[in-house]
Amino acid sequence: MRKPFQGTLNILRFNWHFYLLALIGLGFLLSIESLIPDPLNLLIWIGSFITIADIIVSLAVSFYIYDLSGLYAFKWIKAIGDEKLIVNIHAGFDESSVGLKQLFKSAELTVFDFYNPKIHTEVSIKRARKAYPPFTGTIAIETKSIPLANESADKIFVIFSAHEIRDEQERVAFFKELNRCLKPKGEIIVVEHLRDTLNFMAYSIGFFHFYSLKTWLRVFKTAELTLNKTQKLTPFVSVYTLHSNGNQL
Repeated sequence: MRKPFQGTLNILRFNWHFYLLALIGLGFLLSIESLIPDPLNLLIWIGSFITIADIIVSLAVSFYIYDLSGLYAFKWIKAIGDEKLIVNIHAGFDESSVGLKQLFKSAELTVFDFYNPKIHTEVSIKRARKAYPPFTGTIAIETKSIPLANESADKIFVIFSAHEIRDEQERVAFFKELNRCLKPKGEIIVVEHLRDTLNFMAYSIGFFHFYSLKTWLRVFKTAELTLNKTQKLTPFVSVYTLHSNGNQL
């Protein structure tokens, strides 16, 4: 069971260096304010306000998404009951497998991790991996080679991880692999932030780490997947339900 404020505290814990740098910058601006003549020193106060507002807004939105929205309660997913194989794929930090196992009690859950320390160099992921042990039985994979039989998975979850594949050709190859593994009536569920106005307002330049809807639609189409359903869990988080072309439910 997730603890209160777990999502927000994890963000602070794993990304403390960003907040420390922001506070150092804020302290520097305020320390030179008295040295700047009027009215130019107004720029110092504007910069300070923007810095503080950016920190508060990003943490408030994160609290809303990861602690209040019920994202990891998975009530937004319908378990039919006859699923045989559920697959969860992440990029080094797994917050979803425990909840998925509780939801799909009668199904086999296979968890894959495509984290590669040579490629995924973010210090936040390294800290998260030290703090949280992997789900039991997690298998390390490469994005272009998923060790599953053709048409074997009922549902494949890719939650906040596909954007970590920064090269689009590799991202397409990854989704083609998912397509290969998917049963004819199976589903791929992709959860992502978008590079859009709301996420910019929430995370400022951090929104560049996400991709636009246009980019995702291009990847899905190139991987020969059909977007069957789009759902907004919050204004900041989108869920895409995909099927193999010609195999919509």
